[in-house]
Amino acid sequence: MHLNFENREDKLIVYMAGELDHHSAEEVRNIIDDRLERDSYNKLIMDFDDVTFMDSSGIGVVIGRYKKLHMKNGKVCVTNIKSSVKRVFELSGMFKIIMLYDDVEQAVNNI
Repeated sequence: MHLNFENREDKLIVYMAGELDHHSAEEVRNIIDDRLERDSYNKLIMDFDDVTFMDSSGIGVVIGRYKKLHMKNGKVCVTNIKSSVKRVFELSGMFKIIMLYDDVEQAVNNI
């Protein structure tokens, strides 16, 4: 999995590419947490446009960032989710607590 970061309006945007699964989840979690803490962000936008596969470990990454930021009155949202990955989100019930936006621009303007 490859990650690119962007800071926009005090929001951390993570552009992810590849597979978010048990092989990559721990590294992704550590890298995102490091960036959140180092630069004191409390709003995270996770862009899934180039994520080709996600399993339950990926759900753990997203939920963990949600819990971490929710404790600091922060927010997490996701964007650009493809249908196969969207199905994992739907089955897990994550859309009940994490907002889905069509693209990064929409997310930046709404969180």
